[in-house]
Amino acid sequence: MNDMEQVEELATETDKRLSVHEAICAQRYEGIQARFDDGSKRMNKIEYLLYGVIVCVLFGPGVAGELIKKVLGL
Repeated sequence: MNDMEQVEELATETDKRLSVHEAICAQRYEGIQARFDDGSKRMNKIEYLLYGVIVCVLFGPGVAGELIKKVLGL
């Protein structure tokens, strides 16, 4: 086997390994992106809950109780 054939074989092997690596990274990236999207939804829920708690603390327990009764329809 001459030097040129060795170089071509090495290049082919490197291309294969790089293609596999890119495919694995693409799958991982999709998983990471899905987790970020799920986390974003959870953070929005937490944010709204915190706003509610802040309002309850600022206006006091009586107003908070009345607000909860109105929201729940009691």
